Amino acid sequence: MSGFQPKRLFEVFEYQLQYYPQKNAISFWDGQQWAVRSTAQCLEDVRSLAWGIRKAGWPLGEKIGLLAQSGMYSWVVTDAAIQMAGCIPVPMHASSSVAQLAHIISDSQISRCFIGDDPSELLKASEAAGVSLETYSLRDGHGETHWTNLQAPPNQEELISLKEISDNIDPTSLATIIYTSGTTGNPKGVMLSHQNILSNILSTIVLIPVNANDRVLSYLPPSHIFERMVLYSYLMTGASIFFARSVNTILEDLQYIKPHYFTSVPRLLEKVYERIIQESSKGFALKRRLVKWAVRVGEQYQNKKGILHRIQRFIANILVYRVWRNRIGGHVKGVIVGAAALQPRLGRLFSAARIKIREGYGLTETSPVISFNRFEPGGNKFGTVGIPIPGIELRIASEDEHKEGEIQVRGPGVMLGYHNLPEKTKEVIDEEGWFSTGDTGRLINRRFLQISGRKKDIFKTTTGKYVAPLHVENTLKENIYISQCMVIGANMPYPGALIIPNFDHLQVWCEEQKVHWTAPQFMVINPRVVQLFKEILAKMNHPLSKEEKVRRFYLLHEEWSAHTLEYGPTLKLIRPFIRNKYQKQIEELFGPKGLEVPRSESQNNGSDQTF
Repeated sequence: MSGFQPKRLFEVFEYQLQYYPQKNAISFWDGQQWAVRSTAQCLEDVRSLAWGIRKAGWPLGEKIGLLAQSGMYSWVVTDAAIQMAGCIPVPMHASSSVAQLAHIISDSQISRCFIGDDPSELLKASEAAGVSLETYSLRDGHGETHWTNLQAPPNQEELISLKEISDNIDPTSLATIIYTSGTTGNPKGVMLSHQNILSNILSTIVLIPVNANDRVLSYLPPSHIFERMVLYSYLMTGASIFFARSVNTILEDLQYIKPHYFTSVPRLLEKVYERIIQESSKGFALKRRLVKWAVRVGEQYQNKKGILHRIQRFIANILVYRVWRNRIGGHVKGVIVGAAALQPRLGRLFSAARIKIREGYGLTETSPVISFNRFEPGGNKFGTVGIPIPGIELRIASEDEHKEGEIQVRGPGVMLGYHNLPEKTKEVIDEEGWFSTGDTGRLINRRFLQISGRKKDIFKTTTGKYVAPLHVENTLKENIYISQCMVIGANMPYPGALIIPNFDHLQVWCEEQKVHWTAPQFMVINPRVVQLFKEILAKMNHPLSKEEKVRRFYLLHEEWSAHTLEYGPTLKLIRPFIRNKYQKQIEELFGPKGLEVPRSESQNNGSDQTF
């Protein structure tokens, strides 16, 4: 195997065994303690399950379901084993509705599924699809047969037979089908080949300084191509992977594992920041002022230069930032962020605290990474999703006067097509291989890609002006008092916004301003809170163009989540659902009693803590 290079995704385990054999390749919580698997044990488990599948007589090319809420050792092993056995894994998002799961089962013709959570929703879906589903458990207590009971360790002769089967798999052939979580209609099955995903891995690992001496944490669902590709990338670099016990234990797991790198969605970083601010608010007045000063210094990172700012950062590091680093393990070198837009101020703040945040961009259809902010000096620009990765051609189609247009890409990572949807495939991939992402953006300094929104989300006001809501939303969320928001305004004279305050920050403000705190549902109608948000929106409107400025708003008290269906599995707003759910509030927002934002910036009431 001299000079061995993987041609198929599952061969990454063999690659690690040859070049970076680890005693601690993958660690996970087994319910009682942290269990450890070496590279050799991982590969042995993969081969045993693959041969078990072959002995069970499952047809070559059969689609096999994978359903779990979060990443786990058994998921990664099963994913690779299904491929090695000549079958096709079909990961499903645990947050999918019964109707979505039923469509996936029917469209992919799944008859078997490995599950890691409560199977009740899946069984309802299989019944709706008219399929008798054979289930296997990734964890104790779920499914009819535990995955280890399907294993059959191959002898030397059987190992040769298994290798013949896997060697006959064409690297350009279908490796997996991943169903995208569309905001409308049924999910579309994205068909990706081994070559698609491996090309993305090889182009990305040269940009991320992860190596065999590093520990990495995984907590995102591997049903998403982002985390799945990242896991295989970690295996190729030889990094030791630790799976978090659950989403609720991430901060505790970070302190135990002390990882060097991990991938995240922006919401986790927001939660970490909110907890830090909330805890500091309970301290002495001097501590509160010190933390606020350190936050202001950090938010100016990369915008301010000079000796004074460096001295301020040095002092902030000694007094504040090192405490933050210790809260997440004390060894973090970098955090790779994707799936949703990162607030630039948080990127600057954490980076000033020597926790390098790097945002990237991609889609399931592109395996997934298209662009990425680099770790080396000069390769990162906050407010952008970085520089296109090697091997990717990128162009901005139909540019407007602002040099914005639809982002189109071409390269080895572009999907084979949509499963059973040849016409839909032709709509997004032209004859020259250019894939239309559906996202709009522009290039900054001819290098850094900046996303302005989804093409289909852009709306037109009655003044004839077009507004990209994502850009406005990201601008509003730069304010610490705005946690979530959605901008609306189609066929209206101006944009309005549904806003969910950051109640942790708002409570601190209320205490400082002697405003009696009760509960969120009452605070959103408190006159002083309403006035605060009028002033905030007037301030946040400043950098926006005339047609983008938010003129009306409505404060909501319940946080949005994927569980309550305002977000999809990849944490993108499900705009039609939100518009329908809050139809009454939207009507009030644009009605005669709607809350108006002052046309010019209002002055603060004397406190320097409002913004």
